[in-house]
Amino acid sequence: MNAGALSELARLGSATVYEAGGRGHFVDFPLIQVVPGSRVAGPARTALCGQSDNLMVHAAMSRLQPGEVLVLTMPVPEPVALVGDLLATQAKARGAAAVLVDGAVRDVEELAELGLPIWARWVRVHGAAKNEVGTLDEPVTVGGATIRTGDVVVLDADGAAVVEADRVDEVLAASLEREEKERVKRARLQGGELSYDLDGLRAIVEEDGRSPSGHARPEVERLHPDAGPEAPRK
Repeated sequence: MNAGALSELARLGSATVYEAGGRGHFVDFPLIQVVPGSRVAGPARTALCGQSDNLMVHAAMSRLQPGEVLVLTMPVPEPVALVGDLLATQAKARGAAAVLVDGAVRDVEELAELGLPIWARWVRVHGAAKNEVGTLDEPVTVGGATIRTGDVVVLDADGAAVVEADRVDEVLAASLEREEKERVKRARLQGGELSYDLDGLRAIVEEDGRSPSGHARPEVERLHPDAGPEAPRK
């Protein structure tokens, strides 16, 4: 996979890639960023561990290639440490770009000092067993996102977005286009213009019949579902 494309996706960040990719795959739970300021994009190397067991993390080290993001999960996420200092040391020595853990990590001070970018659902001292054989390089689901070995995972302080392997060039092009549009828009906002007007939102609120109470008339809600009192805030 093109290293330049991965570097650009990391620079653009998870939020831009998620939006430009069509608001598709992203990890939908809070992630702990063990190394502050980390920004990574790399092809996934997946491991489905047994429940409360990290045997397959050790096995995955034998397949891990430089530049890959090691993605670790269990049948049911739980706060058991799948990775600590020694496994992270192995991953770094193997050239991993990052580790994404749908479970817990421990030894976080040592992990931060090691400097390998790691994102995890939890931090816990609770250790894992090493008995149950799981699977390697099979599709896994992490926070609602399906991740296959070779798919690109983009990680930063905002979270994690996933790009299917066959869409990397397409999503990168769309992300760069979005970045340019936002650059232009940012300049206009800095000049005093309002997103209320630039994004056509004034018409929804004012020109389509908002009542003084702040609730849209029923006929407006039918035309613009996002204008109703129960609409999600954005």
